[in-house]
Amino acid sequence: MGDERTGLVSIYIALGANQPAQYRGETMSPDETFLLATAHMQKSGITVIKASNLWQSPAWPDPTTQPPYINGVMAVETQLEPLDLLAVLKQTEAEFGRVDAVRNAPRPLDLDILDYDGRIMSEANLVLPHPRMLNRPFVLMPLAEIAPDWRDPIKKRAVADWTARLALEDVAPLRRLGQML
Repeated sequence: MGDERTGLVSIYIALGANQPAQYRGETMSPDETFLLATAHMQKSGITVIKASNLWQSPAWPDPTTQPPYINGVMAVETQLEPLDLLAVLKQTEAEFGRVDAVRNAPRPLDLDILDYDGRIMSEANLVLPHPRMLNRPFVLMPLAEIAPDWRDPIKKRAVADWTARLALEDVAPLRRLGQML
């Protein structure tokens, strides 16, 4: 849970991209996008504590129609409440060219709150923990790297239990995101 001395809480955020981003007139790769997006989030009171390797996974639902995704997970701390944090993440996505048009469309940046200090909530635009995270190797594998003791707040199962049941042929580690931050 959070650190009562500082008032900060631990949060896990997933990063994903499979398109180049446009930012201030420059085109950048997902790696560069993640780095600049992280700097943007820090200006908004979000401190990155730890970051996973980058992982590659095929685009879904049809990997032949778009490039593979680059994914990662970050542990962050903030004093922002969940909906305020979501607003910062959505603003960050928009600044890097994300347009919410079609579900599962290619995107230059995707930021999702996976877990917010173990809270369980269901709002119109935010469900915690993330409702599909436990079926996604590209989320669970990087999460297991940086938070091997993480437990699902609802079923109380360890991340190792969830990763053990995944088919891992569709996800491959690339390089450490943390070295860039």
